[in-house]
Amino acid sequence: MSGQTDSRADGRAEGQADGRAEGRAEGRADGRAGTRTDPPAGSEPGPRAEAPGDPLRGDCANCFGLCCVALPFAASADFAVDKPAGTPCGNLAADFRCGIHDRLRDRGFNGCTVYDCFGAGQKVSQITFGGRDWRRDPRTARRMFAAFPVVRQLHELLAYLTEVLELEPARPLHGEARRVLDETERLTLLPPEELGTLDLDAHRRLVGDLLSRAGELVRAGVPGARGGKKNRRGADLMGARLTGADLRGASLRGAYLIAADLTGADLREADLLGADLRDARLAGADLTGALFLTQPQLNAARGDTRTVLPARLTRPAHWAAAAPARQRARRPAGATGPTAIRRAK
Repeated sequence: MSGQTDSRADGRAEGQADGRAEGRAEGRADGRAGTRTDPPAGSEPGPRAEAPGDPLRGDCANCFGLCCVALPFAASADFAVDKPAGTPCGNLAADFRCGIHDRLRDRGFNGCTVYDCFGAGQKVSQITFGGRDWRRDPRTARRMFAAFPVVRQLHELLAYLTEVLELEPARPLHGEARRVLDETERLTLLPPEELGTLDLDAHRRLVGDLLSRAGELVRAGVPGARGGKKNRRGADLMGARLTGADLRGASLRGAYLIAADLTGADLREADLLGADLRDARLAGADLTGALFLTQPQLNAARGDTRTVLPARLTRPAHWAAAAPARQRARRPAGATGPTAIRRAK
């Protein structure tokens, strides 16, 4: 688990790739988790009932605490302690719930509040392993913990592919996107042994290429979006002063926007695949139609009630209320800088 999440793009994200799909809206049956019932250790999995909800969003009630066990984390600004992979977090309760869930930030576990498994936890717990949990059946532990990160990455790709199918300008690619989405879903259902040998990098490249083309089709309809000034792909914009910046339709794929000040920025239709938004200030920013923006990216940023979000995403609970006008950050008159992108006049 990491506050940085797995979404860095191009190398990681084009490698991790892009898109969302009709399957989520229709509630793809094979991607849903079943109601938790714990069969005897060693028993064969039986048929699973579907659980309500979004199959591409984490459902802790139907997961065996996999992100709290399978993934490592290091003592840092995101985590209060070190924890190796495969070792349960000390805050994990007997019912697989977090014992400090409502106090995570106060206790130094910001990274946990940022993370989202994209529904992989319930998929692995209830579908791949048929409801057999690693405590009652320890023989499943090693294989379950190895399968989870793979399925998590595949589920993130499913989320991106689903988004492609919701983009009207990308309609020429919808047929291809559906085929790739179906193949990605098929991969999530592989047995644990086959998941371990999957060439995930090759599949991420396949999806990444499709997402790149989909993003270009969307951005082509945004005036001025394809100029050199709007191409900040992979740019180092850490701490950049971008207050009120005109970034509509900009390519910010894989950009380092850590602690950047994007207060009041226009980010409509901007491509944010894999952009690192940790501690980026998004107060009052407009993210309407932002491409390939994920919930973990938003969770890692700092916005407020004025921040306009894509309809598919949720405003993080820890975001502050809008500050009084006299306290809002303002760009000094005439301020410039090597990484500043000012609003077009």
